[in-house]
Amino acid sequence: MKGKMYVYYDEEGDFLELHIGEYSEGHFKNLGDGLFERVDKKTGEIKGIAIASFKKKTEQLDDVGFSLPVNLEITS
Repeated sequence: MKGKMYVYYDEEGDFLELHIGEYSEGHFKNLGDGLFERVDKKTGEIKGIAIASFKKKTEQLDDVGFSLPVNLEITS
């Protein structure tokens, strides 16, 4: 995977999605336990991941290192 990384968090639905490159048509493949791969429809390439109930899953951790929502810009 190459390109910019995009982070999307839906606070109401508690759904975190990370994807690389421009958003293209695709589907989510359920990996179980609220984890998903985002697969590009044309290439079959994995373009990202998603985590359902993200905040709920991280509440048990002492420190996740950030709070949500987060604004993040990373440049090289």
